[in-house]
Amino acid sequence: MIKAIFFDIDGTLVSFKTHSVPENVFKALETLQKKGIRLFIATGRGKDGLDVLHDFPFDGYITLNGQYCFNQKEIIYENTFKKEDLDILMHYLEEHPFPCGFTLEHTKYFNFRNEQVDAIHEITHNDDHPARDCSNIPHEKVYQCMCFIDEKQEAQMMALLPHCLSARWHPSFTDLSPKGGSKQKGIDEFLKYYHLDLSETMAFGDGGNDIPMLKHVALSVAMGNASFEVKAIADYVTTDIHEDGIIHALKHFGLL
Repeated sequence: MIKAIFFDIDGTLVSFKTHSVPENVFKALETLQKKGIRLFIATGRGKDGLDVLHDFPFDGYITLNGQYCFNQKEIIYENTFKKEDLDILMHYLEEHPFPCGFTLEHTKYFNFRNEQVDAIHEITHNDDHPARDCSNIPHEKVYQCMCFIDEKQEAQMMALLPHCLSARWHPSFTDLSPKGGSKQKGIDEFLKYYHLDLSETMAFGDGGNDIPMLKHVALSVAMGNASFEVKAIADYVTTDIHEDGIIHALKHFGLL
């Protein structure tokens, strides 16, 4: 029996066209909660990017790909970069400049912005954060970095950062995070907190950063608009986000 469902936001709950959660999805979530199913967010967004959920009372939030997890009462788990890794990243940025967004607990800011960053904001409506001096970054609590590099440069950079992970859901950038946090880790922390079992879990996703989560849960659903790699590892592929993909899958599994 499914007792906990984890939802990605961008491309899963929220359309890149409308930048909103459909009203019928909110109604479906209310129905699930009335059945006693706990609902969780599992996203690459930070805490300041959750306004799109319109204060719907989820049971927990796995944000920044698992680096910062909390519910309405407390922080459940958090994980930040080591200073030595931030020093390496800042040195790499000096030699190979690219736009990089540094995510702190309540905000994010960039070393500089360009047309790539602006283009992503047009898609997400969540990346309009300013550029500013980043010289103090190694002394900050940084949870995640949004690195606008291609896959070749990503591989070069990651070879210098053995304590870090990268997760890409768009060709323009990858999310860099310290090892220890992941959507999978966030799931385990919430299962422990609410005394639930992994065999009772389900998750929805569409991007590469959702793959560890979808592999981990008992029942995984890829959206119809998901990448080929995500569809290949999912237990079930539902319809596109614009074709009521979440509703379709919940009905398919008898949850609605």
